Amino acid sequence: MDKAKNVEEYIARQRAAIAANPECGTSHYNLAIGLLGQQEFDEAEQALLEAVENSPTLAEAYVQLGGICLSRGDLDGCLDYNIRATQARAGFSEGYGNIGFVQLQKGAVDDAIKSLQKAIAYNSNFLQAYATLANAYLMKGLVDESIEANRKALKLEPDFPVAHYNLAIAYLEKEEGAKAIEHFDRAKALGFGVAPEIAREIDALR
Repeated sequence: MDKAKNVEEYIARQRAAIAANPECGTSHYNLAIGLLGQQEFDEAEQALLEAVENSPTLAEAYVQLGGICLSRGDLDGCLDYNIRATQARAGFSEGYGNIGFVQLQKGAVDDAIKSLQKAIAYNSNFLQAYATLANAYLMKGLVDESIEANRKALKLEPDFPVAHYNLAIAYLEKEEGAKAIEHFDRAKALGFGVAPEIAREIDALR
């Protein structure tokens, strides 16, 4: 089948596929992705619920439902859906990464570290998981572990501003001024919004 010319046509095709086969979870999921692109969150949520009802192992659908919860500020809902994603598919790294992110937001740092370590164990190229894990380590005062996680992120993506910024903070903690300045400047050059108090600490070292 030729590619849809735009989102409206894509959505129309998915609706036609569902009309022909209402029990195809993938078609409901595809419809939801199109609707999310149009920011039709309520209708997308309904389509995702239909998707998992018809295809209970569709882990990606649970992750998208979690994303909708997160956009509403519902951390518990997001956590629940991502747990269900990891139950639907063993070793689903994205689910574990999201679980770790939410646990960190909720202040459960030890749990977050475990979840993020699982995410990376299942996908060693999971950039965002390394950055979130680095943050979690920093919150625990595990500065060397944080530096290592950030360096792994930068191996995957040398211009990843979050990792440069995290490294600047970690090197401030270690009182390694030159390295802190270097990574701070790199993060700022890459467009990262830096905290004024960190900027003042860096300026004092120049």
